Parts: sequence; structure tokens; C-alpha cells
Amino acid sequence: MRLLVAGIFHETNTFAPGKTEIEQFQGEWVEGADAYLERYKGTRTSMGGVIDAAAAENTELVCGAYLSATPSAMVSASAAEVLLAKLVSTVDAEADGIIVILHGAMVAEGIADMEAEALRRIRTKVGLKVPIAITLDMHANVSQEMLDQVQIVTGYDTYPHIDPYERAVEALVLLARTVRGELTPVLALARPGMLIVPPVMLTDEAGPMRELMSRAFEMEREPGVLSIMVAGGFPYSDVPAAGMAFVVATDGDSALAHRLANELSFMAWERRERFVSPAYPPADALRLAMEEPKGPVVLVEGSDNVGGGAPGDATFLLGHLVDAPVKSLIVICDPEAVKLADRLGVGGTFEADIGGKSDRLHGDPVAVRGQIGLLFDGKYTHIGSYMTGQRADMGRTAVIEVNRLTIIITERRTAPWDPGHVVSLGLRAQDFHIIAVKAAIAWKTAFGDICTRYILVDTPGCCAVDVNHFSYKQIVRPIYPLDRE
Repeated sequence: MRLLVAGIFHETNTFAPGKTEIEQFQGEWVEGADAYLERYKGTRTSMGGVIDAAAAENTELVCGAYLSATPSAMVSASAAEVLLAKLVSTVDAEADGIIVILHGAMVAEGIADMEAEALRRIRTKVGLKVPIAITLDMHANVSQEMLDQVQIVTGYDTYPHIDPYERAVEALVLLARTVRGELTPVLALARPGMLIVPPVMLTDEAGPMRELMSRAFEMEREPGVLSIMVAGGFPYSDVPAAGMAFVVATDGDSALAHRLANELSFMAWERRERFVSPAYPPADALRLAMEEPKGPVVLVEGSDNVGGGAPGDATFLLGHLVDAPVKSLIVICDPEAVKLADRLGVGGTFEADIGGKSDRLHGDPVAVRGQIGLLFDGKYTHIGSYMTGQRADMGRTAVIEVNRLTIIITERRTAPWDPGHVVSLGLRAQDFHIIAVKAAIAWKTAFGDICTRYILVDTPGCCAVDVNHFSYKQIVRPIYPLDRE
């Protein structure tokens, strides 16, 4: 049996400034078996799962292109065509089955559903008889057009995401069984008409999302059920498919698949008013953090969520932390400031305006004066529970000490997905009373085991926690909470 793996992975924030060009994908361009094995073998990633599962199933794994970029703005039309052409050109039409690693919320100029378009082109090349499996992120905006091209869908069950490896293994095993004729998968999709933000999708705490996941796990134990995906959706992509969705796969039982998907959709709708989380203005959040007798307290600046496509240079919280009387830590993306630090050298006095340079939505630059404590190439390996073993690159990085605030200034946007982005700099997160993160929930895989409390901060930005801040044009209405009737 010959199975082909390929992928195209990008979470697109259509409210983020600028465009995502082909250069932003080229640094993560992987093609061919040697490249796959060198980068992903032994890692707890989707590709690592595919590699291990293929070996366990005694299948020959054919490696097409895997094209990915850090979440960011809408993909340009020219980049989209290059990506689609490269992806399809590496698909072997003679493969017995295909597994495609996708995010599920990729948008390009003129193509509102890049995943559906990629799958349509792959299907056109290989024909109707070749089974196709896909893996999706929990924040996928799942469309019927995607599902029309595939037989198998698996999606992350966790947020923070700690199971990409397991869901890829699941998808490949189901694909292999389908190729062998052991299964006849059918899919059903249900949508409750809800737009929810990432901070309320967490699965590691009690709440409505965990309740939905628990019911989905019960359903997966029923005879004939192959897999269930609970997709929270990605509210920062203004596309028709945006919002929560449920996908149920059964072995040939369409009625069962639709019944279970509709049950989960109804459960979500009943809980719609619970998918909320309080957020505080920066000054109030800082006051609450300082009132805590012990840290670290994590201040969650979700509006500048790098993992959601934000620029990572918002300054609303930074401006309050500069003079905070407690030991604090923040990461800011500012290539210009890193260059200055490089010129000044370790021990030099750094005096400049930092952050707030991507656009005006995320605040103005903040003047700081401090000492350069460290300069670093920014490369590290994930040591936490998210994509363990994956290599990461912050670009050139400077550590600046300003009063009681430690500022990590990076050349590249850096999401706090792993403790390695702090440990690699010789810093100990537990030494800080406040840690400010540009994330929604994914910071938990870096700091969740040491923080004493976390507080959501309500600031402007392209990942704001209140969807009423955005002017949607393409989303299907009515949808809660934009439409409450």
C-alpha cells in the first residue's frame, strides 16, 4: 500500500494588516522523504504522527510538498497560485490513498476557502476512487465544500493543542483501513450558527467546550462511529464558513452521522451564552495581577495573538508594564529595535521607541531606556507538550532590562507556545510576578503549569476578544453573538 502525505497550513486573519506573500512560506517549505524525515521524525507533530503511523501500518509513505507559514494576514493571489500549483504537482496520482495536513482557516485573495480549493484540485488529479483523509486544527472553519472532496476528517481535540500527533495517527489508520476495504466512511456536518473566540474554546478547564468534547468522546465509543471533530472555528476569518461546526464520520451509516452531528450542534446552541469570558482594561488587569500574593500571573493580551495572525507588536499592555513595580516579562516583535541592539552590543544602553510599528490598530511605539542583557540567534527546540521536538526560530533576539521589566525583542513574530522561547535565553519564567503573553490559550503549554492566575486583557487588535469590534462582510448571518434574536 502506497500512501501520500502532503499539506498546506496557514491560519488566515483577514482583519490583520498587509498580505502574506510566498516568502513567508518558503522558510517552512518541506518536500521529499529525506526532508520530511530530517525535520519531523521523532516529533510530536502531525507529520511525526503520519510518519510513525505509516511505519506501524507497514505502508510505503510517499511525501509530497508541505507548505506552511505562521498565522498572518490574507494570502496574496500570486502566493496562493504558487502554493496550489506546487502542492498539486507533488501529488502522486498512483497513490492508493492520500492524507493532507491542513489548518482549515486559510484564505487568499479571491479564494475564501483555500482548503476546499486545494482538495478540489487534488481530487481532480487523482480521480474519484482514491480515498483522501484530512487533519484539521480545532480552529478550522469547516465547509461542506471541503468535506465533499474527502472520506476522512480528524481534528484536534485539545486547546491548548497537544494532540496533533494523535489526530494524525488516527487519520492515517482510518485511511489505511479504508484503502484495504475494511471501512466505508460517510461524513455529516452540522453548524449551530455561533461565532466564538479562542479564549473560550479551552478544553483543559471546566466549561462548555469541555462538555461538548466529553459528549463527543462518548459518541465515538458507539458502534459504527469512526471519528468526531468539534471545531471551534476561527472568528478572525471573514468568510462564509466561519464559526463553530461538528463533523461526524461513521462506517456507512449516514443517518447516524447526521443525528450525532445535529445533537452536538444543539448542545452548543443551548450553551451559547456561556461561551464568554471576562476581560479587563490594561490598568485594571495590572492592578489585579499585583494584588496576587504570588506569581507568575499571566496577563493574556489576546487581541495581539500571534497564533491568530496578529503582529505581536501591540503596545497597550507594554506601556503599563514599563513602570510596574513588580518583576515582569513581555515579548515584542520589532526587527528595527533588534538591529539597534545588535549594533550597541551586550551591556550597552538601549534607548528607542519599540513596538507599534505594524499599523495603528495595535498602539503607538513606546519609548524605553534600559540595558541590553543578551543577544541571541533565536533558534530553539520545543521542549514542552506542544509539538515536542519541533524546531523554532524567533530570528535575532535581544533581551532588554527596563526598570523591573524584562523585554524580549524578536526579529520574527513569536507565539508563546513553548517554554523554550524563554528558557533558551537563560531566563526562568517562575522568577517573574507578571508574564504578558500575546496569545489566547496556547500560552498554557509554556506557562500553564507554573502560573497562579491568568487574566484576560481587553485591548484593541485584530484578534480582539469581542467579535462586535469587527465589521464582517462575508460571514453568513444570522450568527450568534452578532445576531442575538
